[in-house]
Amino acid sequence: MRASVEVADIFRAAGPAYRAAHTGHLSLAQLKVMSAIEHCRTAALGGHVEACEDCGQRRIAYNSCRNRHCPKCQGATARTWLAEREADLLPVGYFHVVFTLPAEVADIAFQNKAVVYDLLFRAASETMLTIAADPKHLGARIGITAVLHTWGSAMTHHPHVHMIVPGGGIAPDASRWISSRPAFLLPVRVLGKLFRRLFLSRLVALHDAGRLAFFGAIAHFAERRAFLRHLSPVRKKRWVVYAKAPFAGPEAVLAYLSRYTHRVAISNSRLIRLDESGVTFRYKDYRREGADRQQLMTLGPDEFIRRFLLHVLPKGFHRIRHCGLLAGSARKASLALARELLNVAAPADDDTTDEPDNFRPPCPCCGGRMIVIEVFERWRQPRGPPHGSPSTGSSTP
Repeated sequence: MRASVEVADIFRAAGPAYRAAHTGHLSLAQLKVMSAIEHCRTAALGGHVEACEDCGQRRIAYNSCRNRHCPKCQGATARTWLAEREADLLPVGYFHVVFTLPAEVADIAFQNKAVVYDLLFRAASETMLTIAADPKHLGARIGITAVLHTWGSAMTHHPHVHMIVPGGGIAPDASRWISSRPAFLLPVRVLGKLFRRLFLSRLVALHDAGRLAFFGAIAHFAERRAFLRHLSPVRKKRWVVYAKAPFAGPEAVLAYLSRYTHRVAISNSRLIRLDESGVTFRYKDYRREGADRQQLMTLGPDEFIRRFLLHVLPKGFHRIRHCGLLAGSARKASLALARELLNVAAPADDDTTDEPDNFRPPCPCCGGRMIVIEVFERWRQPRGPPHGSPSTGSSTP
């Protein structure tokens, strides 16, 4: 069922004026995101007409924009991704670890998204792999699935990486599986110290190599002494690495991943209303406890759009990455070895699990099978109105 208010409604209502007011200050990527969300599942992208084989009921299905920042286009993508990841799960406990950049560094990251977000991934993963391999701690090679989020609940800029980590790893000589303690993976204070050192040393190296740019209020950071002076107090701060209790089994891991991997800055389900006072939505105030944590916030449409666009990622940037045992071409061999050491069978290869012949929702009238009877191009409408109420809730693959 369609939400009463959607991000697309806000962009359609206030987007043209926002673009006009910020001409020359919006990136091409941001403009493309705005256009994609505004046109998603409308006649602008074309679509098709479906008809029920049994009762003849018809409906319109407009195409999706498939933009990774669109709240309506991530469900199918997430389901496909999760189906592929399910075969990677091991019968061990899984931990959730979060690496967060302090505010002083987040300002630098915002103006240098590609290089600093990449550095965040690399420093966090190297920290985990290094400490896990240390015989004083786990002494094993671990696997990591990492997901970048750049927002807080109120859509403010808050870059951090969520990691899902199996509770154990393969011994250096590949002779056995080393399990972590049931409720403890690695010491977070040790992780925080190494993460701080790796990140800051490489951030300075990026500055020395001329790969960082600075504008506006932090333009003076282009001068090395000012840059180092800004980072000086950050070197003395404790960088918090947060480790949650392990999940209750592989199913809980998948449920978590389904909520986090393909999330965007705000979902349509959190929007309450759009009226003359602005955009009202739900958010979590983490300074409060219990039921008081859920709060309402109202922003003007321009401010809402500005905050949403803060989180548009550079073109081609991978926000989901796999490290250690789960990295690249070695993943299958590493998982096979892990299962052998754990003495568990590998998941069966089922070559018959292809895409079903009919992936469309059933007929809303009788539950029958829907088939495509007409396809129409962008900015076109069907030749004749379908019987019954048209639906824009489905999309063409």
